[in-house]
Amino acid sequence: MTPSYKTTVRWLGGRRGFLACGNGPALAFAAPPDAHGEYGVLTPEDAFVAAVNTCIHMMFIWACERLKIDLVSYECEAEGFKQVHLDQTEEFSQVILRPRIVARGGDERRVQRAVQSARKYSLIAESVRCPVVIEPTITIVE
Repeated sequence: MTPSYKTTVRWLGGRRGFLACGNGPALAFAAPPDAHGEYGVLTPEDAFVAAVNTCIHMMFIWACERLKIDLVSYECEAEGFKQVHLDQTEEFSQVILRPRIVARGGDERRVQRAVQSARKYSLIAESVRCPVVIEPTITIVE
């Protein structure tokens, strides 16, 4: 059977809602402040960028395991850029990920290969329309 993923949203009034994920997490969300929403609450835009970032993260961990990379640390900032068209429709024009990776031993080429594999095998990154760019900073320690 093909896996499926479910969420349920409920309107809470105004531009606020409540999200329940099929895997368990549940939380409030709202429109972003630039769309008359609230600050400090998850937005669909945050969730979109987070989906790309978390999926690349999980695939990078998988690639490190396959390539036997001794990963010391991984932290990644992701930034999504929104484009507003003349007719006021919007879309993400690009998502840039800036992972800071520290690995022990080995060489930078293997870590770069793991980054490339993470991008290639990311379900979310492969499913979005806009470009997903990864700009890693790789440090090798002994």
